[in-house]
Amino acid sequence: MTKIPTINQLKQLVAHLQGVIFPEYFPKVEAPQDLCLPDAFWAELPAISRLVNTDVDAVLHNDPAVTDRGEVILSYPLTFAMVHYRAAHVLYHLGIPRIPRMLTELAHSRTGIDIHPAATIGDYFCIDHGTGVVIGETTIIGSHVVLYQGVTLGAKNFEYDEQGRPIDIPRHPILEDRVTVYSNTSILGRVTIGHDTVIGGNVWLTQDVPANSIVLQSTPEIRIKEKR
Repeated sequence: MTKIPTINQLKQLVAHLQGVIFPEYFPKVEAPQDLCLPDAFWAELPAISRLVNTDVDAVLHNDPAVTDRGEVILSYPLTFAMVHYRAAHVLYHLGIPRIPRMLTELAHSRTGIDIHPAATIGDYFCIDHGTGVVIGETTIIGSHVVLYQGVTLGAKNFEYDEQGRPIDIPRHPILEDRVTVYSNTSILGRVTIGHDTVIGGNVWLTQDVPANSIVLQSTPEIRIKEKR
């Protein structure tokens, strides 16, 4: 039976990764010696570092409020969440139990960004603000995708086996390259959002969208009455 890692071991692992990925901003921290990870994971550190740095670049490109790269690295929730997710994703595909989900849940508890380690996310990924973002297990996200707070990429329904247990099949959205999804929008089911599409805020979407589209919610009527 695989030994269950401690939270302190996982935090030390993340501190080690931060020191490797951003050596100019984080001190060098030794990897936890008692957390036995395969050599194949350590071999992937250059790739993890490259991807996380593209995520930082995506924030610099998409948020005019940013003053410098260090601000993104040290204070933006996306950076913290993506260090956890990028490492967890590699561990997930190496078949390591427990640790991938524990890592992403550590980031979830601190940032409000909930990314399943099995989800596939391309480079230059940007989440602005971050709180309340949910990315489900079988989600596929292309490159240069931007999500705002409160976005859910979830499942619409489940299929069950003969014992009444949910079947693990593709059930989450596919977002192609250069898609932007604004705040509090839910995209549910195995639908495809074509490249270069913009999804407006507060949209409930359960169907495919062709490339180069704009999806908007109908504007509700606003009524202003005198207080009595």
